[in-house]
Amino acid sequence: MTSIGTGYDLSNSVFSPDGRNFQVEYASKAVEADGTAIGIKCKDGIVFAVEKIVSSKLLVPGANKKIQTIDKHIGVAYSGLTPDGRHLVSQGRSEAYTWRGTYKVPISVTSLTDRLAGYVQAYTLYNSVRPFGISAIIGGVDHSGPHLYTIEPSGAYWGYLGAATGKGRQAAKSELEKLDLPNISARDAVKAAAKIIYATHDDAKDKDFELEISWVSTSETKGVHEFVPKQLLEEAERLAKEEDEDEEMEED
Repeated sequence: MTSIGTGYDLSNSVFSPDGRNFQVEYASKAVEADGTAIGIKCKDGIVFAVEKIVSSKLLVPGANKKIQTIDKHIGVAYSGLTPDGRHLVSQGRSEAYTWRGTYKVPISVTSLTDRLAGYVQAYTLYNSVRPFGISAIIGGVDHSGPHLYTIEPSGAYWGYLGAATGKGRQAAKSELEKLDLPNISARDAVKAAAKIIYATHDDAKDKDFELEISWVSTSETKGVHEFVPKQLLEEAERLAKEEDEDEEMEED
């Protein structure tokens, strides 16, 4: 069977003879070209971290965030096309609002992920639309504890103890496997997340980047998703830079 499109990549609703949807595979390439995003499931919550590539020095610092809040207790981090991520977040907020209005309780992380995954998968079925060019890491704390999921451009989703997406996902996954998941505390996970982002950043290929870290924790934020305090972020970055420099000196 052929491994290239040969006409089967012109439509989003057509399979190739070997059962592949090339438009979905091309969407995954958009994810692989963006900065690394990770999620860590802790004993008391979830931590998100993103390597947001700065494409121009003229950009306002802190703009175009890759970590956003869907509901008070649920956050999302994504790699890929930023407008696609914003659209998915908007849909997620709509789902959470509808659920709260219908059932009078906050939506669970699992239910929200299932609904969003179905929405993403619908964009792989019709010729008039294209797949989402993002992989989204969704996590939060609900009545049954912390939960972490990843939604792929195909609409498939899985639950994780530690998740990574973007260009540095393989190296990030290797680092995540070294952590004591899910027994690590949220505060320690923030420092670990910063170290992983700095360790997977390729200075030779990538431009400058901004480190974004957020958390939702029963002990630190009372179950509300928010960005980590500035002091903690600066401490985590300092430790990550020191360790990164030490490793470079050892290699030299």
